[in-house]
Amino acid sequence: MSIRHTVKVRGGAATAAVAVLALALAGCGGGEKPKAKDVQSASSPQSQGNSSGATPAGGASSAPLQVLASVTGADGMTLVINSVQRDAGGFVTVNGQIKNGGTESFAGTSAWRGIELKGSGESVAGATLVDKVGKKRYYVLRDTESRCLCTTGISSVAPGQSVAFFAQFPAPPASTTEVEFSLPTFATATVKISG
Repeated sequence: MSIRHTVKVRGGAATAAVAVLALALAGCGGGEKPKAKDVQSASSPQSQGNSSGATPAGGASSAPLQVLASVTGADGMTLVINSVQRDAGGFVTVNGQIKNGGTESFAGTSAWRGIELKGSGESVAGATLVDKVGKKRYYVLRDTESRCLCTTGISSVAPGQSVAFFAQFPAPPASTTEVEFSLPTFATATVKISG
């Protein structure tokens, strides 16, 4: 057998080995889809689409959550802000909960989404931060596909249900320590920025 034939045989054996290995690995996949928690963005404090979350981001703790502000809304709804954190990446993340204290399911969540450039369903993209001293309004950040960097998938809130939410905004100047948070259908909350 010449050297040329030996190389062809070895190359064919390597191709066959790669094909067998690929089939073996594909068979190990189990066909399960990744859980939302596994595919959450590193910059997102909680998974988008968390419509059933009874606890906010990092909510596995049994410690009581800090309440920076609590404001009322339509039909017995309450918005609670637990943190407003300035991050090194140049943005501010607001974390909180939306609670239904009424006796009816609240389905008016479409007012919370703001003007979506692409249909991503219900969200809290209509939230804003206002720096009264700097006289600027900040809107929820969006990714390169125009999806909000905020909680999505909230189509309704059942009576007694508490839904965790987050929203990320461009950071006001470092000298700004207090902002007003607004979400349609709720009163405005004045909160301090930490970090």
